[in-house]
Formats: sequence, C-alpha cells, structure tokens
Amino acid sequence: MKSSVIKGLGYYVPESIVTNKDLESRMETSHEWILERTGIEERRLLPKGTQSTHDLAHQAATRALENAKLTGKDIDFIVFATLSPDYYFPGNALLLQESLGCDTIGGLDVRNQCSGFIYALSVADKFIQAGTYKNILVVGAEVHSFALDMTTRGRSVSVIFGDGAGALVLSASDEKGKGILTTDLHSEGKYAEELAMKFPGTRYGWVDKMLDEGYERDFEMLYPVMNGNHVFKHAVIRFEETIRTSLKNAGYELKDLDLLIPHQANLRISQFIKNQLQLRDNQVFNNINKYGNTTAASIPIALCEAFQQNKIKEGDLVCLAAFGSGFTWGSVLIRF
Repeated sequence: MKSSVIKGLGYYVPESIVTNKDLESRMETSHEWILERTGIEERRLLPKGTQSTHDLAHQAATRALENAKLTGKDIDFIVFATLSPDYYFPGNALLLQESLGCDTIGGLDVRNQCSGFIYALSVADKFIQAGTYKNILVVGAEVHSFALDMTTRGRSVSVIFGDGAGALVLSASDEKGKGILTTDLHSEGKYAEELAMKFPGTRYGWVDKMLDEGYERDFEMLYPVMNGNHVFKHAVIRFEETIRTSLKNAGYELKDLDLLIPHQANLRISQFIKNQLQLRDNQVFNNINKYGNTTAASIPIALCEAFQQNKIKEGDLVCLAAFGSGFTWGSVLIRF
C-alpha cells in the first residue's frame, strides 16, 4: 500500500493588515480585550471586492506546486476545503483546476469549516493509499471578510476571523514509516447551531423571504453566530481526545510527539491543550496573533510557517488537529 507524503507547501495572505487598534475605530472594543480573550493582535482582511477565495487559493497552490517542482499538469485530483466559496455552487475545486491549467481531473469541495483541512487531507490520503491518484493538491482557503459584521453588534465574531489560504501537494510514496501515519475524524451534529451561518440555506434562509422582509431584521440569519463559551468547553475536550487517539492508533505516545499544530481558533484553547497534554512551549506552533482564525486555511498556513522557521525537520512526528463548527473535529499524524 502506498503512503502519502507532503511534497510541496505554499500559503498566501492578503497584504491588508487590520490591527486590533484599527478595530477600535469601527466598534466598541479594545486591543487589550481582544488580545486577552483570543491572543490575536492583527489579521489580514481583504478590501471589499478586491479578491475572491479562489484568488487566494490560486496564489497558495501555485507556491505549493513550485515548492514541489510540479505543474498543474502533474496534479491528478484537487480537494478544496472552504466555508467561503466564490459561488454558492459550483465549488471552488473546479475553479482551481481551470486556473492552474490542470487536465480534466476530478475536484472535490469539503464543507467542514475549521476541521475542513483535516478532512480534506484525510480524503486525499485515502485516495493515495488506494492507488487511485499519485499527486493530489489539498487546499484550505477563506475570505471571511465578505460576511463579517464589523460593528459593535457583530464584534464577538468579527474580531476573531481573517482571510488567507494554504495548500500542499500530497504524493504517493513507497517509503514505509513516512508521511501520513493515521487520521481520526469525528462529528456531533446536535451542536450544529452553536457555531453557524444560516443563510443561504433551506432550513431558514428562503431567498424571497429575506428579500421581502429585509436583511437588517434577520441579523442572526445573515451573519455568522457563535456560542463562544460552549465551543470552548467542547473544543478543549475533543482536541485532547483526537490527539491521543491518533498517537495511540499509530503506536506512539505523547513523549514521541515533536510538534503539535492545532487549528488557530483561539490562543487560550491552544494553551489549555498544551497544559493538558503537558507539552513544552516549543512543541506547539501558534501564529494566530498575526492572522486570526482563518478556518480551513489556518492549519496549512501554520504548517508552511513552521517549515519556514525550521520548526520541523526530517524524521519529526507532527500532529495536526482541529475542532470547529458542526461540531466536527479530527487529527492527522505525520512522520516527516
């Protein structure tokens, strides 16, 4: 059976930096309040109408292909994770297939929000293990700024999120004991509305109703909503569970782990998990202070930066883990 190894990495974030101080002029908040509760100092937000999710993904994917010394013609399949596609339909994978000059390959969009990249990576790994494809492009990209309420009314959500994209090329290898060792995926749909964006959707968001009755009245329908305390309490439990499960399933213990890259949702969550697992500071990689929560893009962006900063070397055991809307959560264990 083939193993899946990371052959190339790339990420892209918009040039436009929005600091906590900048937000103070838009809403009733403060740098200190945001930093204390989230660990975020700044984020990248696109100016209105400048770029789409595909545009960011194309930049990240191009860099990943260059890093892998491949072209779009070498890619056999695309898995694209996002909650902010260019269109309600069709999906973004096919837009990337076209812009990268790939052949008429298959493309799949994954709608698992903060856990999206973990799910996308797991799907790609299974295709490679089965011998179906040789080189798969896995992408996580988000433009949150198109749907954030940047007023005091929406501050509990809008101060957290940022725009960005990350990508990697996953390739088949005959080398044993390297690449993706195991994946672990879970969901708990009874908490779907604790972190959600309900419109457009067939349960509540009938388009003609929204047009007839007006958008302003339906704030909780039109913008993302989050029960922050509820999410935090579940996240810290599920993060620990899935990390321990992946290690156990691959025959390892916490002492064998070289680096944990968690989804960049909240620095307090990452610090809580670090303490629960009794990991050292240098065993957990965080960059939420610079980018905020970029949802499906956060893990590939962090993975790229960890490589660039020489936090990962050949032979290291690295765990990627995420928790988010759905609730969904999971982890991927990789030997580099």
